[in-house]
Amino acid sequence: MTDQSTGTDAEETPGTDAQEPRQEAEETPGAEAGETPGTSAEAEAEAEAEKDVTPEEAAALLRRRRVRRRIRIALAVPVLLLVLPVLVALTALRINYMGDPADGTYTRGKDAIWLGHAWVDGRKKDADVTALAARLKDTGIRDLYVHSGPLEHDGTLPASSYPNARWFIAAVHREMPQIRVQAWLGDVLASESPHGMRLERAATREAVVRSTREILATGFDGVHFDLEPLHSGDQDYLTLLDALHRVTAAQDAPLSVAAHQIDPVPGFHSFWGTTTGHPKWWSQKFFGEVARRVDQIAVMSYDTIQPLEGTYGGYVAQQTSLALEVTPPSTDLLMGLPFYHENRFGHWNHAETVPAGVRGVRLGLSRTDADRANFGVALYVDFAAEEADWTAYREGWVR
Repeated sequence: MTDQSTGTDAEETPGTDAQEPRQEAEETPGAEAGETPGTSAEAEAEAEAEKDVTPEEAAALLRRRRVRRRIRIALAVPVLLLVLPVLVALTALRINYMGDPADGTYTRGKDAIWLGHAWVDGRKKDADVTALAARLKDTGIRDLYVHSGPLEHDGTLPASSYPNARWFIAAVHREMPQIRVQAWLGDVLASESPHGMRLERAATREAVVRSTREILATGFDGVHFDLEPLHSGDQDYLTLLDALHRVTAAQDAPLSVAAHQIDPVPGFHSFWGTTTGHPKWWSQKFFGEVARRVDQIAVMSYDTIQPLEGTYGGYVAQQTSLALEVTPPSTDLLMGLPFYHENRFGHWNHAETVPAGVRGVRLGLSRTDADRANFGVALYVDFAAEEADWTAYREGWVR
């Protein structure tokens, strides 16, 4: 974002004055380019060669020096134009991580956790539910998003996808009567490839609505959708949410969605989409349109590409504030925390930590709406969590 330009001095004309190149040759080699005298073998060789040269040769030498200097500058400017904005952004996020969260910015008892498919396909047993109940006791968790799909690309959902769902729901209601069990349904959208679900097809949207009715009839307390990659401004998605909410509201069941992150700067999703083909973020306006159509929205505030724990925490603080600004107070807003451990582009285990995420959530909440009642965190995901993650959640958020 910094624009730099370079130029030459029009009054310098090599070779017009025999003394000029000689004077130039007497300068310390490399000094004009910021080099340390005596450290460049090339400069030493040039200095030796200059001892017995004609004015014409000295002028040619001067021209070569200037060409090299301009090449170095020409190469340095694009690098600076790329690096400086990144450094500025990282510095701003680190500053955003500073300060103290407000008193009382802890759990409101409306947290959630994503659970793997093993809970509804027969692999988990009664002892596992008992252990889960012990794990969740005295935490703020109210909702379980148990993976019960995925949906087929045409929007249908075979009952064979969740054969043990009734058992799990009954076991949770018995062991943890205060906790709701939501069916986590998702699919890959054909938004960036020819394969996947196509929301622009009315028949597909109608099939998703039918699948929702069927899975609620199984006994689930609500339904949680995660459709990706979902581009900002997708009107077909909003149409689907309107239809889904009519079904869930009629059954007094919550409609919940997983949401992409919000543009850290306005229009960033368009820039990123143009340069990478994957416009990862949503505009804040679109996020608000989604939030107004559901009962609960969980921001996937992980896989952020942040390289440091401090910048990740600052980023989560920013995301929390942006989401609070456009989420109606009547809608539950949850910020995702990374209960998994990977090292790859997009997610660095040393940076995206639960302590940094929790502190970032508390900072954003403190600065924007510290008394927001319908607010919590969502933990992703049970089967990858380590003991340290649970400890950080309890000590930093539950208290």
